[in-house]
Amino acid sequence: MKPCNIETLKPAPILNWIVIGIGDIATRRVIPAIQTEPRSHLYGLVTRDPAKAAPYNVRVWETLDHALADPEVHAVYVGTPVFLHAPQTIQSLRAAKHVLCEKPMAMSEAEARTMLQAAEASGKTVGVAYYRRSYPKVQRAKQLLEAGAIGKPVLAELTSHAWFDGQGSRSWLVDPAKAGGGPLFDVASHRIDVLNFLFGEPMQVSAQLSNVVHHYAVEDNATVMIEYASGVRGMVDVRWHSKVARDECRIRGTEGEMELSPLNGPDLIYPGAQEKLPPHPNLHYPMLENFVDAVEGKAPLLASGASSFWTAWVTERARQKPEIRS
Repeated sequence: MKPCNIETLKPAPILNWIVIGIGDIATRRVIPAIQTEPRSHLYGLVTRDPAKAAPYNVRVWETLDHALADPEVHAVYVGTPVFLHAPQTIQSLRAAKHVLCEKPMAMSEAEARTMLQAAEASGKTVGVAYYRRSYPKVQRAKQLLEAGAIGKPVLAELTSHAWFDGQGSRSWLVDPAKAGGGPLFDVASHRIDVLNFLFGEPMQVSAQLSNVVHHYAVEDNATVMIEYASGVRGMVDVRWHSKVARDECRIRGTEGEMELSPLNGPDLIYPGAQEKLPPHPNLHYPMLENFVDAVEGKAPLLASGASSFWTAWVTERARQKPEIRS
């Protein structure tokens, strides 16, 4: 009897991935997730700096055009600044590749809609990296809310406060031509998406954006209120001018409240119980695993292009300038 080779027992990868952009998220989370997800294979990287790709020992292209011409490419992770999300996603879909795009989905609602149209025309899967939908405690919170654990939910409050002076390797985030906006695009988008996941499609939006400490070209704070058909009002407050870090998430209902603070931590507290449900050590892994499941037809996509469109819809309305009394 021949000895068994462990490698032959590993299922053959169904998706050859390329990653566009070798930034912080790609190196810390996305690439490791692709390398460890058993049905995925890191096939190549697209970067203007080939030296960054050298440690990975994979194919390297300096342009997306050349990468997409390779018929062995099955899926694309778009990890570039926001202004490139729509054009690179659309180009990849038109080349008949599946696409998982970094958040936020696009610079505008119109761009997001065009991405959906390209996905429909191609028949390929498109997802957006709203990985908090995959958090075990967010999944559990949705179950509990639907079971009436706090009665009728009426108010959800989420905050993300930090200090960001616009310097360093992430300085592009304060360039509206590249990022679209400030904390509204960068950190509010995740929390708006959590609200949409828990409460459905948004119905109405109002917001205030301003600069009170940092006077760069994008806002340094944003407060967004969202009305849902069920009567829930969601509030998201994000700030880049706080030296007191906050990552709060709480939901109030007619019969109690649910505490998920910090949102990125394990704790879930609701009337009569407390659970510890930590996220995966690699926050992007469950999202990538779900994406492959969706491509295989084994599960619905948690953060699809269609669901992510509604975060772009909220963001578009939040950016509309309110009338200021003179």
